[in-house]
Amino acid sequence: MNRHLHIVCLDIPYPADYGGSIDMYQRIIALHNIGIKIHLHYFDYRNVTDTRNLSKYCERIYSYKRATGLNGFSFRLPYIISSRNNKQLIETLNRDNYPVFLEGVHCSGITEDIRKPGRKIIIRLHNDESDYYKGLYRTEKKLFRKFYFLNESRLLRNYQHHLPKNCLYLCVTDADLAKFKETYHIENVKKMPSFLAWQNVKSLEGNGTFCLYHGNLSICENEKAAIWLLDKVFRKIKLPFIVAGKNPSKGLEKIAHLCKHTCLVANPSEDEINDLIQKAHVNILPSFNTTGLKLKLLHALFQGRHCVANDAAVDGTGLAGACHVGNNADELAAIVSELYHTPFTQEEVDARKKLFCNNYNNSKSAEQLNQWLFGHYQ
Repeated sequence: MNRHLHIVCLDIPYPADYGGSIDMYQRIIALHNIGIKIHLHYFDYRNVTDTRNLSKYCERIYSYKRATGLNGFSFRLPYIISSRNNKQLIETLNRDNYPVFLEGVHCSGITEDIRKPGRKIIIRLHNDESDYYKGLYRTEKKLFRKFYFLNESRLLRNYQHHLPKNCLYLCVTDADLAKFKETYHIENVKKMPSFLAWQNVKSLEGNGTFCLYHGNLSICENEKAAIWLLDKVFRKIKLPFIVAGKNPSKGLEKIAHLCKHTCLVANPSEDEINDLIQKAHVNILPSFNTTGLKLKLLHALFQGRHCVANDAAVDGTGLAGACHVGNNADELAAIVSELYHTPFTQEEVDARKKLFCNNYNNSKSAEQLNQWLFGHYQ
């Protein structure tokens, strides 16, 4: 029997160069590999024209323009949702009765318009978007953007309280699972691990030569974390420290080069970031936001040596046991100073393999998703 599935992505899932896109892209590959015929829909606002990597895994590909600016504005709905309520998308989805997988609460505004008798609709909750936008509000410096993030957080909180009850929702972490059950009173919610580009632990034994923070540096939360590490941690400990990531600001570049033992690598390629993670002796990845799962942390655990984080980065993820955890500058400085002279061992590699072998298995997760889509939710 042919199994057809509509997947609606909040963004083009390839190139997979941030956490959400990695999850979306690897899910497409895994579902294709078990024989599901994918009809991909995505919102095009990164101006990516080359879809050859997606065409290998999809029957059909549709792109839609996101309604930006005033065209996407609503007093009632969050902007990330109202700007993706697309009539052409709704019409295309209503031509058949295939199941629909909506990536993120971002794409869920069309749910009632595409509901048909017997149609299954699954919504992937990448995190609690209300909390995520409140975190952006706290770290943003520009007044207009602060107001936007705070208002979006308020609208999202109200919106998530009124999510349709007759869909299946899939969370990333245990913390988000509890949040959507207890705060938003959604009963039909389950945990589905992130689909990862890394399926085997490739951490190297021995010693690396520097410490590393990596992430999308155009996101204000990540820039804040990088600047905080440079200013509060690595000014105290004179160990080699590299910040690497997409689109750093001029201000961050300046701060990163103030000290002789710190530097910045802007816009590294996928191969370059993998190389940096593997060669680092300490990957340090604190977070100022507790929502969702930090895929850069998993990236470091699958391919790097020692991993240092804080409670905000690991709470509810099941990853705390694989990390060294500190919650202020002094604690992190002490942990990094000790680890820098501590070789990474095969025993630690084996412990990660044991932790990840079942929790982040793309094939296993795809089979479970297949049951929810084409079998029974239970």
